[in-house]
Amino acid sequence: MNFNPLFGPAAQTREQRARVLRQMQVTFPNLKAKATTYAAQLYERYVAGELSWLQVRQALDASPS
Repeated sequence: MNFNPLFGPAAQTREQRARVLRQMQVTFPNLKAKATTYAAQLYERYVAGELSWLQVRQALDASPS
């Protein structure tokens, strides 16, 4: 497996990113409780490795509330 600098060392695989997302949702319940359909799609793209977490946050910050 090649190291992808878009993801941290603990988030290199799909399974690791899913675990990181679950941990963040436990730590920050608003990530899950207030997740819109758009946010859920971004989270899925993060887990799939299409977006970094920074890109997810930037997209959420830019979206109208």
